[in-house]
Amino acid sequence: MATRLYVGNLPYSVSENELRRLFSQAGTVDSVTMPLDRQTGRPRGFAFVQMANGDEANSAIQMFNGYVLDGRPLRVNIAQEREMRGGGYAGRA
Repeated sequence: MATRLYVGNLPYSVSENELRRLFSQAGTVDSVTMPLDRQTGRPRGFAFVQMANGDEANSAIQMFNGYVLDGRPLRVNIAQEREMRGGGYAGRA
């Protein structure tokens, strides 16, 4: 089963293709997503890398958590599902 990784503390100069090449050293990369800032359109300094399975994801964590990329130590761990945040109008009188 595919496992999604959070990759934080990314240099802003890194592209999705560069991340895909880097993480493919640990196994099959299904996808790479780099969210952009809504206002500036620039990368936000983190990404999600989906590995083909849990073993490859664990290998990627071992290989790249703390790995220095362009002078910045990466933070790599299993991505946590976002909690539902209350927002807006519901429940207000």
